[in-house]
Amino acid sequence: MNKSTVKISRAFIQKPKQSNTLFQYLNLPSESFTTISCNANSHSPKYKFLLSDHLKNRRLDEAREVLNKIPFPGVHLYTMMIDGYALNHRLDDAIQLFEKMPVRDTVSWNSMIKGCLNGGDLITAKKLFDEMPGRNVVSWTTMVAERLFFEMPVKDVAAWNSMIYGYLKSGRVDEAVNLFRKMPSRNVISWTSMIDGLDYNGRNDEALIFYKKMVGFGVKLSSNTLSCVLKACANVMALHLGVQTHCQVVKLGFSFDEFICTSLLTFYANCKQMENACKVFNEQLHGNVVKWTALLTGYGLNHKHESALMVFGDMIRMAVLPNQSSFTSALNSCSGLEALDKGKEIHAVSVKLGLDSDVFVGNSLIVMYTVCGSINDAVAAFSNIGEKNVVSWNSIIVGSAKHGQGKLVLTLFSRMIRDEVDPDEISFTGLLSACSHSGMLQKARCFFEYISRYKSTAIKLQHYVCMVDVLGRCGKLEEAEGLIKNMQVKPNSIVWLALLSACRMHSNLGVAERAAKSILDLEPNCSAAYVLLSNIYASAGKWSDVSRMRVRMKQAGIVKQLGCSWVILRGVRHEFVCADRSHPLSEKIYQKLDWLGGKLKEFGYVPDESFALHDVEDEQKQEMLLYHSERLAVAFGLVTTAEGSTITVMKNLRACGDCHSAIKLIAKIVGHEIIVRDSTRFHHFRNGMCSCGDYW
Repeated sequence: MNKSTVKISRAFIQKPKQSNTLFQYLNLPSESFTTISCNANSHSPKYKFLLSDHLKNRRLDEAREVLNKIPFPGVHLYTMMIDGYALNHRLDDAIQLFEKMPVRDTVSWNSMIKGCLNGGDLITAKKLFDEMPGRNVVSWTTMVAERLFFEMPVKDVAAWNSMIYGYLKSGRVDEAVNLFRKMPSRNVISWTSMIDGLDYNGRNDEALIFYKKMVGFGVKLSSNTLSCVLKACANVMALHLGVQTHCQVVKLGFSFDEFICTSLLTFYANCKQMENACKVFNEQLHGNVVKWTALLTGYGLNHKHESALMVFGDMIRMAVLPNQSSFTSALNSCSGLEALDKGKEIHAVSVKLGLDSDVFVGNSLIVMYTVCGSINDAVAAFSNIGEKNVVSWNSIIVGSAKHGQGKLVLTLFSRMIRDEVDPDEISFTGLLSACSHSGMLQKARCFFEYISRYKSTAIKLQHYVCMVDVLGRCGKLEEAEGLIKNMQVKPNSIVWLALLSACRMHSNLGVAERAAKSILDLEPNCSAAYVLLSNIYASAGKWSDVSRMRVRMKQAGIVKQLGCSWVILRGVRHEFVCADRSHPLSEKIYQKLDWLGGKLKEFGYVPDESFALHDVEDEQKQEMLLYHSERLAVAFGLVTTAEGSTITVMKNLRACGDCHSAIKLIAKIVGHEIIVRDSTRFHHFRNGMCSCGDYW
C-alpha cells in the first residue's frame, strides 16, 4: 500500500460499535448468563507487566502477541499498545488497533491524535479530532502548539506560560510541572498558572505547595494569584492558610476586587464558616449575580436550605437576575427540603427568564422533581432540555429507577446509546437499580456482564451492590453470596447489607447469619445489621435470639434508628413516629385512622402480624401495625389536603409490608394518589395498586 492510499484510509476511521455491542448483549438468550462472571483478565498484573516490558524494550510484535492473548483487554491496555506503535513510527498499526477498540475514552483519543501529529499526519489528526466525543478546542490547540513550541529557536516567558496553560487545561499535569521546572525564568503568571491548573485538575495540595514556594521566592502576588489560592483552600478546606491569605488580601488592598470577594465567599462557605461568609458579603452592596450565587450556594453546601432560598428571594427583590448557577443552587436546596411547591415557583421564574431549557437548570429540575416524588414532571423537564449531556441522561435514568419505572429506564438508555452519549458508571448504576426494582434479572445479568467485559475500569462497588440486590430480591441468595466472595474489589458492609436485606425478604436464616457476621467484622457498631438479623429471628419466632441481639446492642451502646415518616405541607415538615400523639391534629388523625380501619375490614383487609416484630398477643400486634408512622402521615395528608389531591409521604426506613398492603386499599377507598418514598424507592399507590407491582 502506498503512502497516499494509507492517508485516505485513515481519514475514514470507523467509530467503535459500542451501541451495537451493548444491544447485542441485551438480545443474547438468557441461558448465556446463568452465572455471573467478572472478567479480571484485562487487569491481570502479569499481562500488564509483560506488555509494559515489551513496549519499553521496543519489542512491539511480542507486545501485540500478549495483547491478543487477553480475551477482553481494557481501554488502558489498548492505549498502551497504541502509544507504543506511535512512538516507534508504526502509525498504520496504531490506527488499525484503534479501529478495533470496542470502547474508547478521552485518553485513547488523545493518544491517537497525538501520534498522528507527531507522525506528521495533520489530516488524519484533524479528522480524528472532529469525530472525538467531548472534544474541545484547547486539546487540539495544545497538541498543535506543542510541535511549534519545541521547534522555536528562542522562547520568551509568554511562550513558556502559554504552553504550561495548554498542558494544564488539557489535563496533562505532569508535563506542565516538568516544563515549569525547565523554565529559564518565571513571572507571576507562571506561578499563578501552575496554582490554578493544579487546583483545576484536583491536585489541590500541590497547588498550595506551589503557592508557599512562590511566597518563599518573593514573587509579588497579584489579585488573580490570591483568588486562585483561595479557591484551592476552599477545595481542601484549608482554613488556617485561607485566613492567612485573606489577611494578605486586606494588606494588599484587594478586598473589593470582585473575583477575590467571590473566592472568599466560597472559601468560608466550604470551611463551614457561614458567619464569616456573610460578613464578607455584607461589606459592600452587591449587584453582582456571581457574589449572590456564591452566598446562595454556600448556604446550600452547609445544609442551610431555608437561608439559601431566602437569599434567592432577596436576589429577585433586589432585581439581581439569577443565572444558571443561581437556579441550580436554589433548586438543589428545594431538593434538600423536599419542597415541591417552592421548586415549582423557582421553575416558573426560570421559564420567565428563558433558562428552563438550559442543561444545568434542566438537570437540577430533574433531580428536584424526582426527589419530591413527581416523576412525570421530571420527565417533562428532561424533554425540555435543549442540549442534553451525560448528567441529564443519568439524572432521569437514576430518578426513573427510584420510581420503579424499569421499562422507561431501558427506553431512555436505548435513546442515550443511539444519541451516541457514552454511558458512565452512574448510568450503569441506574440501570442495575432499575432491574432490581423491577425484577429484571436477565437484563441485570446482561448489563453486569457488559460492564465487566467492556467497562472494566468503571466497575465499582455500587455495581456489585446493585447486582447483589437484584439476585437477592429474586431469591438467588447463594449466588449473590458467591458473587460477593469473588469480587474484584474488597467488599464493604453495604454490599453485605444488600444480601442481609434480601435474607429478611426470603427468610433465609443461614445466609443471613453469615452476612451479618461479615458486616460486623467490618463494622462492629453497624446498627442495621443487628436490627435486620433481629427481625429475621423475630419472623422465625426465635425470640431468645431476638433478646440476645438486643442485649448485645445494649452492651455495645448501639441504638436502633427510630422509624419516622413526614409530610411537607406549605413548606412545613410534619413528622410522625409510631403511635405518635404529639401533633396538634392528633385527634383528627386518629379519627381518620379509625374510620379507615373500618373501611379496610369491609375490603377484606387482614393485618399481617409477621410485621409486628414483638413477642406480644395478636391483638397488641394488630394495634401496633395500625399506628405505624407511615399510616399516621397518610392520615394527616387526608385530613389537611383537598379531595383528590396527591399525598406524598417520606419515610427514613424501608416501608412496612403490612402498611404497603393497607395503603394500596386506602388509595382506592379515598380516591387519592398516595406516594410513599422509603429508604430504597418510591411507591405510587392508585386504585388499589402500587407501581412496584408488589415487587420491592
